[in-house]
Amino acid sequence: MNFFYIYVLKSLKGKKVTYVGYTKNLKNRLKLHNEGKAAKFTRGRKWKLIYKEKYRSKKKAMSREYHIKKNRKLRISIIRKFS
Repeated sequence: MNFFYIYVLKSLKGKKVTYVGYTKNLKNRLKLHNEGKAAKFTRGRKWKLIYKEKYRSKKKAMSREYHIKKNRKLRISIIRKFS
């Protein structure tokens, strides 16, 4: 069974920023973000995984990712609780 993950990353240096995404392979995706080979927004920064959730369907993972990205209060509470 393949799983999908939503995740929240926090930058390690400079201005603290976060990034929310989804993937099938969390370990590889974090590696790509830190190598500057993933999303354009994440290039040039080093990232730390601060939160993740696991889903059986891509649709549910994408829906949750969208919800976290658009809900500023939820995102801030995740950052405060897990970083």
